[in-house]
Amino acid sequence: MIEALVVSQILLAVLVLGLGVMCFALARQIGVLHERIAPAGALSVNQRLKVGDAAPPLSLTAIDGRAVKVGGGEGKSQLFFFLSPDCPICKTLLPIVQSIARAERDWLSVILASDGGDADRHREFQAREKLAEFPYVLSEPLGRSFGVGKLPYAVLVDDAGKVASMGLVNSREHLESLFEAKERGVASLQEFAARRAGEAEHDQRRRIGA
Repeated sequence: MIEALVVSQILLAVLVLGLGVMCFALARQIGVLHERIAPAGALSVNQRLKVGDAAPPLSLTAIDGRAVKVGGGEGKSQLFFFLSPDCPICKTLLPIVQSIARAERDWLSVILASDGGDADRHREFQAREKLAEFPYVLSEPLGRSFGVGKLPYAVLVDDAGKVASMGLVNSREHLESLFEAKERGVASLQEFAARRAGEAEHDQRRRIGA
């Protein structure tokens, strides 16, 4: 009886050790796969503007009376975050937007935007979500000029008043990808990945031809 118990314990230990080795190997494979997958960025669906175009020259007034000039950030870039009080994803992203605004305040101004509706309802939303630090504009022409069709949507305008990046943003990674795309000079990380894939295919064809 004791011998059977000892044998079972040994077998159990071997099985646990084997399971641990398998988990470690699987974790390594997941890490390798993660490195090979191109980063998922904000999806750009705008057919009106492209990176490098001048932002639409609009002078707007926020719901608290502040003046907002598109492309006129006084030496700062501008992040326009389009949202709605009825958009649950927008609400989950607001703390991230606030964090980005505070961390990058030396060079970035954040403007919240919606296509219109009841101003009092938006003021209540602004107060409830503690968004008073940001200009909050209601402007259908702004959304139309930036080609906003779905929410949440964000547009990054550089300090020269030109569109740097834009796209649908459903996560922190999507928001951060706008800044990464700006650094790389592309509309979105999808465009960057497509460009890299095209370059790789061109190099492969050239090697085959050689």
